[in-house]
Amino acid sequence: MQNSPLVSVICLCYNHAKFVEAALNSVLNQTYQNIELLIADDCSSDDSEQVIKKWLQQHPGIVFISNPANIGNTKTFNKLLQLAKGDYIIDLAADDVLLPHCIEKQLYTFQNTKHKNVGIVYGNAELISEENKPLGYYYNQDQNGKIENLPPSGDIYLSVLSQSHKICSVSSLIKRDVLESLSGYDENLAYEDLDLWVRASRYYHFDFIEDTLVQKRIAVNSLGSQFYNRFNSRTRKINHSSYLVIKKAIRQNKNTEENKALLKRLHFEMFKSYKSFDILLFLKYIILELKLRFS
Repeated sequence: MQNSPLVSVICLCYNHAKFVEAALNSVLNQTYQNIELLIADDCSSDDSEQVIKKWLQQHPGIVFISNPANIGNTKTFNKLLQLAKGDYIIDLAADDVLLPHCIEKQLYTFQNTKHKNVGIVYGNAELISEENKPLGYYYNQDQNGKIENLPPSGDIYLSVLSQSHKICSVSSLIKRDVLESLSGYDENLAYEDLDLWVRASRYYHFDFIEDTLVQKRIAVNSLGSQFYNRFNSRTRKINHSSYLVIKKAIRQNKNTEENKALLKRLHFEMFKSYKSFDILLFLKYIILELKLRFS
């Protein structure tokens, strides 16, 4: 591997006018310098596009696209991925912040990992409010700053299937080869990270860094707040995407142990469909469970 490979940071913005400048500055303020930044605004209804264009006046030469209509994260990311030139990719939401040492530590881990065929390196994230107040950490830490339940490294496919550990997407550096081998994000889905972890962990190893690499903003309308809303179109779309991911995982599973692990996640998603009163989706999960148990 090159000593100083190019890292492409793809920053996706949708109604993040208050936060996008901090996100962009965090990329330029990295201790590692061989970085290209690509920015997209997905037809925001606030002043995001104007904020980005004003910022670009002081930072010319950076790739920026503005979608004339909202097409969602998966399609927008794939558009910029085609323009990116880096050997490694970061998917940065415009309300999150990279800490200054983030990319340097991620690349160091790639270069010094003890695992074979590592495709993704990830670490911890400090959770912050919309007012920049600290809210804790993605992976809980003890009084000495040590992570209490260390996330896995190496072959983590069973862990991803069973949801025994979560993967912090905002702290992840992804080898370009991984995204190209998987043809980028699945554009049929409402969100991207679960599908990426399931598909990538089938073929690649992951490596976890015991460092806080980013600040992840917890917003009122964040993805996690939408799972249990009743009679809500966004909730139905998100939860249906999870169903599609599980269907895809069934097809790539190879043995009973993997099917048992996937059943744990299926039950979690089934509970979400029950709480959100999506009866049709709940019935679909019953059919999937029977398929998993008797395949």
